[in-house]
Amino acid sequence: ELQDEILANGVIKNFRPNQVIIREGQFITNFPIVIEGLIRITRNSEDGNELLLYFLKKNEICAMSLTCCMTSLKSTIKATAEENTQVIMLPVAFLDSWIVKYPTWKQFVMQTFQNRFAELIDVVDSIAFMKLDERLIKYFNYRYSTFSSSTFKGTHQDLALQLNTSREVISRLLKKLEKEGKIKISRNFIDFSNLV
Repeated sequence: ELQDEILANGVIKNFRPNQVIIREGQFITNFPIVIEGLIRITRNSEDGNELLLYFLKKNEICAMSLTCCMTSLKSTIKATAEENTQVIMLPVAFLDSWIVKYPTWKQFVMQTFQNRFAELIDVVDSIAFMKLDERLIKYFNYRYSTFSSSTFKGTHQDLALQLNTSREVISRLLKKLEKEGKIKISRNFIDFSNLV
């Protein structure tokens, strides 16, 4: 029954890489469940720095957007398609009624909160207790476990934004890792297979 309601009330949408799905500061009237692809969840500072919080994979929903939905607050995160991504957008109005009506939906939502909370604690720990070179290696390992890919397609600036640092620092750390034989760098592409 729950699947039937999702299909009856949801709208399937497709997003290209780097297309914004949810913006910071907007009221959320629909929230996405990922069907295929990957969504990057970030927070931006006033000066434009971006902090990666977590990724959403197939069959996942964003805990931060659910929180905003439940409390009728503006979004505090930005959701961006990392690759070609298909989602089913569900109206916020069904969130509360499905929690009461379907124990499986309630369990799904609660498990989502638990998983995301653990990931956010991990982000805080990384920022507070790890050196930037350790965070960079951890980021590559996280990408590998999330995407099952040992490559990063993007610029040094893209990487710097996701780790909330400067491009110059990232470039220096990448050159060091390359010199140590841990990664291979080419234009807008990093192969970190020797790290995983």
